[in-house]
Amino acid sequence: MSYSHQSMGSGSRNARGYEFGRTYVVRPKGKHQATLVWLHGLGDNGSSSSQLMESLHLPNIKWICPTAPTRPVSSLGGYTCTAWFDVGEISEDSHDDLEGLDASASHIANLLSSEPADVKVGIGGFSMGGAISLYSATCYALGRYGTGHTYPINLRAVVGLSGWLPGWKSLRNKIECSYEAARRAASLPIILTHGTADDLVPYRFGEKSAQSLGMAGFRQAVFKPYEGLGHYTVPKELDEVVQWLTTRLGLEGSR
Repeated sequence: MSYSHQSMGSGSRNARGYEFGRTYVVRPKGKHQATLVWLHGLGDNGSSSSQLMESLHLPNIKWICPTAPTRPVSSLGGYTCTAWFDVGEISEDSHDDLEGLDASASHIANLLSSEPADVKVGIGGFSMGGAISLYSATCYALGRYGTGHTYPINLRAVVGLSGWLPGWKSLRNKIECSYEAARRAASLPIILTHGTADDLVPYRFGEKSAQSLGMAGFRQAVFKPYEGLGHYTVPKELDEVVQWLTTRLGLEGSR
């Protein structure tokens, strides 16, 4: 199988000193109507993401598949691997690594910043990549990162597979304080999918994340449970994402 992807170099270091790995690009086979950044899970890389995206029937989308920084991960006892941010045990009371979250969200926004004005942009990901996608959605709605710096991208679609929403507890209060944030939240289509048998990111956290988005005013957030599915993706799930993106982004010639 031949892939129409290319590498964008060995990595870049952002202002906070996180060194991101190699970024892979899958070029659209048809008219370029949308660009999505796709984010891998813990310990994975952009190369495998690009191969998965290449297999989807979405000829009008350009995919940008970055690789996370290599860093110690608390949930792995300090073991070093690719991770978008540090994470301990996923629980109701877990502490969010806001510095890591913002560094990755900023890196992703930078990857989208030079896309043509007439191209719709979005973010998607699996597991920890899904968590960063949903975190980016909240940055878009609030108009700023957790640090307070302005969020620069006009997101049009967000996908989170087997993920969770960092910072979900305080989200509603933050958005209710701002008419503009509420307007942006209501306008952003989001799809979350989660397997009921997920043993790494428990199903209830996917469900709770979707509920939290809905209560915070993300009226176009949809949640799709998959009975018996573990912490992986299946063709039926990816087909639903393809259909959802085709509809939400108004893609032509995708069927």
